[in-house]
Amino acid sequence: MLNSEKWLLSLCYLLFLFTSFQGNLCRENASRWSRGKCMILMRRFCFTGLFAAVLVVFGGCKKPETQAVKALTESTVQIQISGGTIRVTTKTAEFSLSASGDLQSTLLSQSGKLSFEEAAPGIEILSAKKPIVDFVRDINHAQIQSATGKLGSLGKKIKVTGKSATTGLEETLTLEIYDDFPSLALLSATYKNSGTKEIHLDSVSLDGQQLNATLSDPAAKSHEMYAFFGSSLKWGKDDVLPIPAKFSQENPFGTPVDTGDDLGRVGGGIPVVAFWTRNVGVAIGHLETLPLSISIPVITTSDGRVQASVRIPAEVMLKPGDTFSTPRVFETVYKGDYYEPLHLWSEAVDREGLTKPKNNEENYAVSWCGWGYESEVTPKQMTDTIPKLKELGIHWATLDDRWFSNYGDWQPRTDTFPGDSIQNLVKDFHAQGVKMQLWWLPLAVEDGQHGYDSHKYIVSDVVKQHPDWLILDEHGKHARMTRNLATLCPAVPEVREYYKQLTERFIRDWDFDGHKLDNIYATPKCYNPKHHHKSPYDSVNAMGDVYKTIFETTRALKADSVTQSCPCGTPPSLAWFRYMDQAVTADPVGSVQVRRRMKMYKALLGPTAAIYGDHVELTQISHPNGGEEQDTGSDFASTLGTGGVLGTKFTWPDYGKKFSNVYLNPGKEPEWKKWIGLYNEKMLSKGKFLDLYVYGYDSPEAYAIAKNGKMYYAFYAPEPAGKTGGKSGTYKGEVELRGLEAKHYHAVDYINNKDYGTIQGPTAKLSADFKGSLLLEVSPAN
Repeated sequence: MLNSEKWLLSLCYLLFLFTSFQGNLCRENASRWSRGKCMILMRRFCFTGLFAAVLVVFGGCKKPETQAVKALTESTVQIQISGGTIRVTTKTAEFSLSASGDLQSTLLSQSGKLSFEEAAPGIEILSAKKPIVDFVRDINHAQIQSATGKLGSLGKKIKVTGKSATTGLEETLTLEIYDDFPSLALLSATYKNSGTKEIHLDSVSLDGQQLNATLSDPAAKSHEMYAFFGSSLKWGKDDVLPIPAKFSQENPFGTPVDTGDDLGRVGGGIPVVAFWTRNVGVAIGHLETLPLSISIPVITTSDGRVQASVRIPAEVMLKPGDTFSTPRVFETVYKGDYYEPLHLWSEAVDREGLTKPKNNEENYAVSWCGWGYESEVTPKQMTDTIPKLKELGIHWATLDDRWFSNYGDWQPRTDTFPGDSIQNLVKDFHAQGVKMQLWWLPLAVEDGQHGYDSHKYIVSDVVKQHPDWLILDEHGKHARMTRNLATLCPAVPEVREYYKQLTERFIRDWDFDGHKLDNIYATPKCYNPKHHHKSPYDSVNAMGDVYKTIFETTRALKADSVTQSCPCGTPPSLAWFRYMDQAVTADPVGSVQVRRRMKMYKALLGPTAAIYGDHVELTQISHPNGGEEQDTGSDFASTLGTGGVLGTKFTWPDYGKKFSNVYLNPGKEPEWKKWIGLYNEKMLSKGKFLDLYVYGYDSPEAYAIAKNGKMYYAFYAPEPAGKTGGKSGTYKGEVELRGLEAKHYHAVDYINNKDYGTIQGPTAKLSADFKGSLLLEVSPAN
């Protein structure tokens, strides 16, 4: 359609709406308006109608164009029901729902239909620890409706009813597909006790999957696929891995998970589990905006298949007439790795109300952390580092763990930070042009029980003054969060106000410029009768409100602040992942975890999001799972090449053997200067992360970033067994540069100043021979 024709068509449509409105207005108000007023309006009606008619006569409003506008108001989702199966087709996918409740998806691609799903048991309902197996679902009489909601104004909603004769449970399944999300299907269920006896409903499992990699890749064994697990299970545990022949993992979400070590508990997570093969992938999870307590168990069967489902705990006694409804479970089919479903899920929850915050310039600044001095850090050690920070071009610093007297009151220690030491420390850094963040842990309080490292817990003043604020477990005892600390209940309004006041103290009164919120996982369920909760999960669901309060209060006080949130060693939580400026790759155990988590966060927070690569020293760790940990890494390439923000925790000057591993000695300085200088020059963290390579199947591991008309590529050699530092692996062969236009480019290794000459897009191949990593800058040749 020509631009002039589009303009005329739009004008015709507006004129039609205007004249219709005038006519209706006069008719509806005839009893109150004068005859003269109506006549004036009707003259306008006639004039505008005549003008519209002239446009039609002279070809401005053409019939085909009018039909095109009409088509945009109708869903393109197609539905067929036959043979006890509902088949839904969109422009990118095909979904089928069987009488067993089995939902399967197929990717519609240029090469044909792609899937690796087999028939699965479908829906499983447990009552009194036994499955209900006699549900009869009336697929052939499914109700089809238009779907409208936050995910879009166009779509289809399909409702299927069913019943269990033995229990009297009536089921209504709802399947939703939206035009704006054509590769996403939502499934939910409602159960009503239509019988005469009470029914104990244990759990409902939706979207059961049975996956067989051989269906999409005949050369692969049935279990040979990669997976991403959004669950927070244990510090340092891999969340991206190839599925082994024998595998079982429960993947709980929402509530705390016991770890059996001094960390005590983790938990929370992003409710997504994704699987992919070389050609196609599928992901499942839930699409609610609260950190619901669910699980997505995954297991390999004896014949090598991979099974998974979304298990929703009900734990209710349904009296006659009572109902129970599940959250909306999703399934999506895609091509690529875990980036695709995480990005799609993020866009969907954004529509549902969890919108992404906008970054400010300071979010991208290189940062130094005082944790190199560990828990006995002093003001002198912090300020002595300032000359080296300025020399390296670093203008952010963090006062880390154990500056405080106790968790909960957050007052300075009298032995290491007496008097006004904290305020004076901030003044000293500010005087040298360096901004400061403060480490702390919201909701955690000491109640005189347990301890962490060398610190034995006392009873915080806030606990003495407000014992009724505490979360209690089902036995009436203080519920525990990470580090075995007691927990204030975020669902109590006074608690949220307390954290607003703490934030004001740190940012307004002490003049810090942001926070490092650390060890953030999940909040325990609350059974405190004084809180009058509707559900024990009220505390779990309210956790995000506290982090939102901290985030918004900080930004209101200092617009260029940086709130950094770190779920040490695990994925973040749905409860709070929108309420931060800077995500963290969270205590990575080696370089590969830096890169994988960088891709995870770019998918979740956006392709230009500020992601802190954490301390570069963490790219190589000894004894990560116990013993005396030593951090000796220096792999800047894994953060720079993937678009992350550089960070370090070096000590300087020389404070002796205790800090020798992190001391920035003269031998290490040139490397730190080189990489920090390159980061500040290129600022790839502000570039657009592009999903062009599939983790696990494209070799070598690769990433791409677009910035200022140039393309930046990063390739990483696989490391030998037992190595984690990102520098030991070697690669010799071709690398493929994807995402280019069909023109000539000039490629340079900008780390080693090696010229690779002219290449031709849209896909170029280079012969490469490198150790550790290869980072390329590719510019248009002219």
